[in-house]
Amino acid sequence: MKSQGKQSMMNGAMILVASTILVKIIGVIFKIPMTDMLGTVGRGYFNSAYEVYTPIFSIAMSGLSVAVLKMVADAAAKGQYGETLRVHKVSKKVFFVVGLAGTFFMFAITYPYAKYIANVRNIPALLCIAPSIFFCYYMSAYRGYYEGRANMMPTGVSQVIEALGKLCFGLVFIKIIQTIGMSQYNAGMLASNGAQATVFGAVVTNNIEANGAIVPWAAAGAVFGVTCGSIASTIFLAIYFRIKGTGFTKEELESTPCDKTDKELARTMIKIAIPMIISALVLNITNLIDTATIQARLKTAVGSPEGFEYIKTMFKTSFDQAIARGRLNINEKNEVIKYLWGSYGMALDFKGLVPMITVQLGLSSLPALATAWTQQKRDEIRNIIETVLRMAMLIAMPVGGGMAVLAKPILTIIYGRGSSSDSIEIVAPIMAIYGIAMLVIGVSTPITNMLQAIGRSDIPAKTVCVAAVLKIVCNYVFVGNYHINIFGALIGTVLFYVTVVAVNLNRLIKLTESKVSWVNVILRPLACAGLSLAGAYGAYALAIRLLPAGDPGSIFNSNTFATLAGIAVAVVIYLVTVLLFKAIRKDDIITLPGGRKVVSILEKRNLISD
Repeated sequence: MKSQGKQSMMNGAMILVASTILVKIIGVIFKIPMTDMLGTVGRGYFNSAYEVYTPIFSIAMSGLSVAVLKMVADAAAKGQYGETLRVHKVSKKVFFVVGLAGTFFMFAITYPYAKYIANVRNIPALLCIAPSIFFCYYMSAYRGYYEGRANMMPTGVSQVIEALGKLCFGLVFIKIIQTIGMSQYNAGMLASNGAQATVFGAVVTNNIEANGAIVPWAAAGAVFGVTCGSIASTIFLAIYFRIKGTGFTKEELESTPCDKTDKELARTMIKIAIPMIISALVLNITNLIDTATIQARLKTAVGSPEGFEYIKTMFKTSFDQAIARGRLNINEKNEVIKYLWGSYGMALDFKGLVPMITVQLGLSSLPALATAWTQQKRDEIRNIIETVLRMAMLIAMPVGGGMAVLAKPILTIIYGRGSSSDSIEIVAPIMAIYGIAMLVIGVSTPITNMLQAIGRSDIPAKTVCVAAVLKIVCNYVFVGNYHINIFGALIGTVLFYVTVVAVNLNRLIKLTESKVSWVNVILRPLACAGLSLAGAYGAYALAIRLLPAGDPGSIFNSNTFATLAGIAVAVVIYLVTVLLFKAIRKDDIITLPGGRKVVSILEKRNLISD
């Protein structure tokens, strides 16, 4: 008999996973044309701004929001309904103040970061993304409340609205800025008889220099789309709360008045949030340091004549294509660094594919696990932990493996006809290694969330600190070696996640005294993924030999059809083996639309376990 907590968890997980997949699709629709419009160098400017914004943003998402979620879930589990509403009201006040502070902090660090770490041309993008921090903090008060009530629908819808805002506004702003910039260039060249022009305040003498002047401002337009999306999402949540209310009846709220003051609730909120904030900050500041150290060590790698010549030879094919398109000035070392950093950022888009889905499993488990922990229901605690780990592996293994096996074909479909196609040779091996590492990357955040649910958010904070030091040391040693250069960033990242997962998972299992079936969690998903990936590779290799090559400038060519064939074969094999090996349970399906009917059919054929 399945527990109500687990049922609620799986319902929430399905909602968040569905919304996350939709958000990711929207993100791809945004980033593919964005990268084509900006080029790899422009993508480097976008990435640099986003990496500074993320650590400050993470305090809201991974700290304060989760603290509200836990407080609301604990109060509801104890029948203290009035307290849940007070928690929400207090969180809005706290998040308003902290959000303003975060935005002002972002404005304050813009110039020093751009001058000493990234590039002064990054200033417009950094300024444009700063206001988004306030709105992300404020919306977290609403998301945290509804997530604590195990209602994931508002969060899911608001995420989609945020992504759509980023897509629509971002691309429009890029186009407007590029149009204005080229108009200034053409008018100036016409007036000076082809001698020079002034583009956004910079004097340029040719098309390549004009593009270099336009790209930073176009990247700023792209990140301002992020701000517009966060504003739209906040407005939706505020309207939703006004219409739908708290989820409790007036009688329930009045019969359980809150006996705690606002200061007491705020103090508790901050106390719960601090370890989570430290963990999130260390993780994301590590990413910020990643941004700084990777680019700084790339400067070292290309700094010597010998290193610069080696890297130009190593990436000659990609560099030559970028130069031919007017997207890279090979004599400008800063542009070479931004090109490599932009290529790495393209791979990071795929690195986040699995965690964006699996993180929802951890998030949806928080209210259910927090309630089970408060009520000390040991069987339910063990059941939730094993379910989250198993479902994360069922997602991470096939998707990550597919990224590894079909990295270059997938990138060719997405970027093969655009202005960023020249960087595919660099991006593909990075994407493949991250695909293999999904085994640990995909379960990292869910494990952290479950430790937070049982009140031990201090453990991830300590673990992340140790892992972050290892990562930074690896960056310094390997990225600065011009023989390894940008690929050195992979070594530190993989070591980081292995350390975090190994330590946190060990502590979670010991603290909860849970006996997890590793056959169900690892071996069965691994067998299913292995067979499906073998089928994918075989189908792709066969199709690419049999199909006519087609037009490489069109999406309708042999690579596209062979890749789709490989993916289709992998999906079929995976679904069949998941059922044959009983890697998925009745509880996992019954929460889906029409799930009971599907379960009834599978039970008759003995293809599903309890």
